[in-house]
Amino acid sequence: MFRTKFSQWLSSAVLSTGLLWGGQAAAHGYGDHPAAQPFIAEMAQEGFDEKEIRTVLDSAERQESILKAISRPAEKRLNWGEYRNIFLRDARIDQGLEFWDQYAEALQRAEQTYGVPAQIIVAIIGVETRYGRNMGSYRVVDSLSTLGFDYPPRGKFFQGQLKEYFYLLREEGVDPFSLKGSYAGAMGFGQFIPSSFRSFAVDFDGDGKKDIWNNPVDAIGSVAHYFQAHGWKAGEPVRSNVVMEQLADEAWINGDLKPELTLAQWSERGIRTRKGLDADSKATLIRLETDGEFQHWFGLHNFYVITRYNHSRLYAMAVYELSQAITEKRHQVQARQQNGVAG
Repeated sequence: MFRTKFSQWLSSAVLSTGLLWGGQAAAHGYGDHPAAQPFIAEMAQEGFDEKEIRTVLDSAERQESILKAISRPAEKRLNWGEYRNIFLRDARIDQGLEFWDQYAEALQRAEQTYGVPAQIIVAIIGVETRYGRNMGSYRVVDSLSTLGFDYPPRGKFFQGQLKEYFYLLREEGVDPFSLKGSYAGAMGFGQFIPSSFRSFAVDFDGDGKKDIWNNPVDAIGSVAHYFQAHGWKAGEPVRSNVVMEQLADEAWINGDLKPELTLAQWSERGIRTRKGLDADSKATLIRLETDGEFQHWFGLHNFYVITRYNHSRLYAMAVYELSQAITEKRHQVQARQQNGVAG
């Protein structure tokens, strides 16, 4: 299938640009980039046509803005208050409510199928793309090539995603240059990188296609499947309040995202939480800053699961708080509607 789609693209390229096998590649392409040669050879060993891979890379463009963006991710340069203000805005909350109403059936079915609350799915899609309004403008092949071959700190990872992308193209029968996404190569409503697409994307509406780019129903099912696969525990909380009987050791705060200590062990350190939670539940201690003031939370198992989507405590907290804000707004609207009917 990839060969068919690729041949169609290649024919068009030959007519429009004069690109031929053995001809002059675009000067900005990656087909002759030194770092790309082992990659091309590896793809050939895995059964791909070397000429096809090289031709795609010949037309992949280095994007300086991608290299600048990856060096300054929001999670590293903003505090919690600044980060929160990006996502917890009335417009995004209202858009989330509209998305939930429009796709209520799919969200309910996803919750029943995968055990992931509708509001978490809605919030993920809201944080990632504002419900499809901003899914990224970079060609995925450009993003992954730029980062794979011209960003040494994570070149190995992004070359791996580029490989996954070629497999995705072959499996899904997609034009190599038709897909766009973020500067890091994330795609669709839920911003799946290629390996996540291949592992977790689902055909949730049963039309025979796994389309996370144009089909919100498939995106909803795919996000829910991702969370289930990463260990989401239905009915369990995401975070919990913190009561400090004494000052916490700085080494205990904002450590690993994965919880290691139980609530009972935290209590022995003089840090407690609300009643009703299993003392054997594991938690990580989080400190967040807003306008020079600090707040503390326990991130529980499901908080950690959210960070599997994006390895950032700020991200996970934004997803959770957006989910709560949308749920509260939905309840308010439903209450007004019920009162209106009753009246």
